[in-house]
Amino acid sequence: MDTLTTADHLRDEKSAQDKPRAPMPPEVPLGMPVQSFRTFDTRQRRQLRAPKLAFTPWASRLLVFGGGLLLTVYGAMEMYAVVNVGAITTLKWALLILFVANFSWIAIAFTSGVLGFFWLLFSAPKPPALPEKLTEPTAVVMPIYNETPSRVFGAVQAMIEDVEKTGLGDSFDWFFLSDTTNPDIWISEERAFMAMRARLGDQARVYYRHRPKNIARKAGNIGDFVSRWGGAYEHMVVLDADSLMTGHSIVSLAAAMEADPDSGIIQTLPLIINRNTMFARVQQFAARIYGPVIASGLAVWSGRDGNYWGHNAIIRTKAFADHCGLPDLRGRPPFGGHVLSHDFVEAALIRRAGYAVYMLPVLGGSYEESPPSLIDLATRDRRWCQGNLQHTRIITAKGFVWPTRQHLATGIMGYLASPFWMAQLIVGIVLVLQSTYIRPEYFTDEFRLFPAWPRFDAERALALFGVTMAVLLAPKLFGLVIALWESDTRKACGGAARLIVSTLLEVLMSALLAPIMMVIQTGSVMQIVFGRDTGWNPQRRDDGSIPLRDIIRRHRSHVGLGVVTLIAGMLISPSLVAWMSPTIAGLIMAIPISWASGQLGIGLGLKRIGLLLTPEEATPPAIATRANALMSQLAADGKDESDGIRAIHEDAALRANHDLFLPSAQPRLRGHIDTERALAEAKLNDAQTLEEAIDWLKPKERMVVLHDRALIDLLARLPSARTNEAKAS
Repeated sequence: MDTLTTADHLRDEKSAQDKPRAPMPPEVPLGMPVQSFRTFDTRQRRQLRAPKLAFTPWASRLLVFGGGLLLTVYGAMEMYAVVNVGAITTLKWALLILFVANFSWIAIAFTSGVLGFFWLLFSAPKPPALPEKLTEPTAVVMPIYNETPSRVFGAVQAMIEDVEKTGLGDSFDWFFLSDTTNPDIWISEERAFMAMRARLGDQARVYYRHRPKNIARKAGNIGDFVSRWGGAYEHMVVLDADSLMTGHSIVSLAAAMEADPDSGIIQTLPLIINRNTMFARVQQFAARIYGPVIASGLAVWSGRDGNYWGHNAIIRTKAFADHCGLPDLRGRPPFGGHVLSHDFVEAALIRRAGYAVYMLPVLGGSYEESPPSLIDLATRDRRWCQGNLQHTRIITAKGFVWPTRQHLATGIMGYLASPFWMAQLIVGIVLVLQSTYIRPEYFTDEFRLFPAWPRFDAERALALFGVTMAVLLAPKLFGLVIALWESDTRKACGGAARLIVSTLLEVLMSALLAPIMMVIQTGSVMQIVFGRDTGWNPQRRDDGSIPLRDIIRRHRSHVGLGVVTLIAGMLISPSLVAWMSPTIAGLIMAIPISWASGQLGIGLGLKRIGLLLTPEEATPPAIATRANALMSQLAADGKDESDGIRAIHEDAALRANHDLFLPSAQPRLRGHIDTERALAEAKLNDAQTLEEAIDWLKPKERMVVLHDRALIDLLARLPSARTNEAKAS
């Protein structure tokens, strides 16, 4: 089916009315016991079924961690020599310690990038061919939470069609797992689902489940599916709401898991597509050019002790059920409560049980999207920050293998690096201020002939700064070299000259964005340390720009910090301003940079002149083209934003189907009065028209009505003033 015509929509509606079907298959439960981080008997670890497939990449780990250690020791020695001019004061020791912490972080990234670079050049395998058959059933699950229905249903239909083209579609069932809390979006999801079933035909194994309460968020959503229906499926492919995977990629994942009975999770490398704002295009370019180098290095040294990123991966369902039940952390959020960054922890638990976790970085055909602006990234990043800092309570769990602890430490350091960097800058400024303005103390407890001036080896400091920048930027250079080496990639990116200019533009933008993110992440870390919990709001995925007043409100403190730093630097030393100029410039320009980051016009303008191009833009994957077409056509149908209460009232067929979606009614406990239900019932009884009910019902009361068959009956009896007016006319 290439297009959705008016006739298609009419057929969808008629089929949905004529053939109401159960939204979910019969339950096949799996037990999912809650795991312990405090106790684990290594004798419980399973025995390998295919020991010939097991290996430990000792040489790669020696290169990455041994090389990283040597590089860190070199950096520490050089920094010690920089500050070891005259007496080493407490502030100098602080500067040295902070530098070593930050430098060790980028040293490991550098050596891992070196490994990934040479592996891609000389050892990377070709993507596998499609298998002739699959013998085990796989569920493909997409958790959704207040997403635009046309986006998710269009994407999944495109994936279903692509899997069917492989001839192996009978091995896959497809599930929408909704945790949506917006009543209008919930009803729109149901309508989109029924219409999708009608389009695909009676043979389509597509299902939909909505949870009344999103307990434990995404981890709880997946856990609910596994514990109720997981027994029917050997594997499950877990998607995100912005995921897109080709049929070849999905089928190859299933074949890889069938061929490796010890595999627990097999992760793909998702590339970013469909991005148009300036900020998103910078991320898209960086992920495409540098991402394979970084991911390949990680995959090679991790081996079968890898990590999981929460989507676009296949999981052995029984192993997940047996070993990945997440406990709530003791205490209150932000460090207690539900585990937010659950994917890292699930990988740790399933690996602890003796299953392999690894990545296929060159499989291809795995895509996702990214936040459209700096503020959108910061919003998502705040939740990730809290989740990763929770791992400080999990990293010492019993039975974890040491690569797992390294993955958790990397996630933690990804956010602690910002306050460490800021602290390093502040200590450096204070030292310069001290040497410039503060009088030396001549009469200390320890006799000295001369005062202890805080001095530095400026020439060595400059050389060390150059080394640090080289180590930091090297993975980007490796990615550029690979892209230039691959003729197809080079041509698709606009040729060698445009590819190099695009890389320089990305480096410049990253340098300007880095200090803003440093301040934002430092603030997030401080909020979490002092006990402020984050929410769980749906992500903004569209390319619409953020109002300027919101941008000014969000970044005015960053601009103020940049101005103060500039003035203080000029009073202290012009050379200090020169040294800190990238940081100062990024902060002072935070408002225009953030505004520009979300602008479609700038992003599309760069695209028109051939900058920040990726191969997926030059030749869009067929599945992306199909998904985008379906999304546009479904959005044009106009049901994404319809009023759920009105839709249920006006459409008897929709009401009948909606009744099938609701769980069996539970008897009310005597003496237990649900306040919101009581209010909703009272308002429906008082309302004389549908319009009055719509005006009176609050969002939570709307959800109560739509979950309650008795209240839906009350709603259906109300006359509609709009319908009466239409009849009268």
